[in-house]
Amino acid sequence: MQRSDTSPAYQQLLAQLCSHLLALPKPAVVGISGAQGCGKSTLARLLTEQLTALDLTTATVSLDDYYLSKALRQQLAEQVHPLLAQRGVPGTHAIDRAIADANKVLAAKPVQLPCFDKALDEPVADRPLQQLQLLIVEGWCLGLSPQSAHELEQPQNSLEANADPTGQWRHFINQQLAGAYQQYWQLLRPLIWLQAPDWESVCRWRAKQEQQLWQQRGEGMNKEQLEHFMLSFERLTRASWQQLPQRAEIQIPLNTRQQPQ
Repeated sequence: MQRSDTSPAYQQLLAQLCSHLLALPKPAVVGISGAQGCGKSTLARLLTEQLTALDLTTATVSLDDYYLSKALRQQLAEQVHPLLAQRGVPGTHAIDRAIADANKVLAAKPVQLPCFDKALDEPVADRPLQQLQLLIVEGWCLGLSPQSAHELEQPQNSLEANADPTGQWRHFINQQLAGAYQQYWQLLRPLIWLQAPDWESVCRWRAKQEQQLWQQRGEGMNKEQLEHFMLSFERLTRASWQQLPQRAEIQIPLNTRQQPQ
């Protein structure tokens, strides 16, 4: 939605969401879920700007900001499965800290939010301590539930078939998702879902993001690295289209041009 954030439809969506969030009992923690590249961070940023202008102390944090360091992910890779060296899936976040931060906001206590640098692939310095009335959390897998044993049996793609033939990696992800992540989801009310039309659009949008990273930082993933990276997100992204229509309180379908329907 990066290119449509000035369209009449998008401005109307922003106005409706701002009105809804202003009416929530405060303090509150709100979730924005959606596949990679669908505009979660843009929506969170614009909502934060507009609500702040309306004198509501608001901040946004990404689930990505809670990624573990390379060193901690390497420990998981050695102890559980080599694929866990790559950030992304449930089990590669400091989810207990995410829960603690959300609970601080809900208890009207100051919070120091984390920050993760994707170009460096490492956490960087926390943001200053702040007292919030509203925290907006955005993340690619917010609201998702664990899959059944039957759903985990068959590989989703070539990555799972070749690098996870026994299913150890995907079962670990599923166990993580069934645990503390579910506790975190319960704190995110309401959950807003940006519904991408299909997996092909998601991959195309994420490639645009990587191009922007290259332009801004002069570093990032090449085409082959990005294609490999996206395979680890495919299973749960596809699951979102089955699960989130029942779980998300606010659903925003997007067309192939990232525009809200």
